[in-house]
Amino acid sequence: MKPVRTAARAMLGAIFVVSGVRVVLDPDSKVPTAKRITDRVGPLIERVDPRLPSDARTLVQAKAATDVIAGLLLASGRFTRPAAAVLAANLVPTTFAGHPFWTLQQPERAQHETHFLKNVGLLGGLLLAAVDTQGKPGIAYRTSHAVDRSLRSMKRAVRTARREARIATRSAAAARKIPG
Repeated sequence: MKPVRTAARAMLGAIFVVSGVRVVLDPDSKVPTAKRITDRVGPLIERVDPRLPSDARTLVQAKAATDVIAGLLLASGRFTRPAAAVLAANLVPTTFAGHPFWTLQQPERAQHETHFLKNVGLLGGLLLAAVDTQGKPGIAYRTSHAVDRSLRSMKRAVRTARREARIATRSAAAARKIPG
């Protein structure tokens, strides 16, 4: 299963690396499209921290750089779950800004609807990658079983201590009965 998982992660990450590099090199090609979202998000960013950039061009470049880094991490098998989660979070606004098929007329509508559904499919793959534990138990499972093992170990230690105390008490009582 590992070769399939490795190949799938590389294929999934490749689209984000390639498209991210293109946008980092030419952010102005995506700025008009991104303005649909950045005009709404910009004021929120300014409220959080006025020092953070909130203009569309910088946000497009930052998102593209994030896609490149997270795509490379996903494709290389490093930090795959967080990388997939970041890519999934970045894909949602991109999909709504870039492919608003519901506002268009035919024949343009069909093309954008196809791209919208493609991005929804990518989102599904990213969500699967974000929760993939690679055949190992997840954190919740490991934590609950560690607690169970600790409780069993503690109960065993208590039983052993009680048994040793009983043996010591009997030994002491037997030693007092011995003359001399």
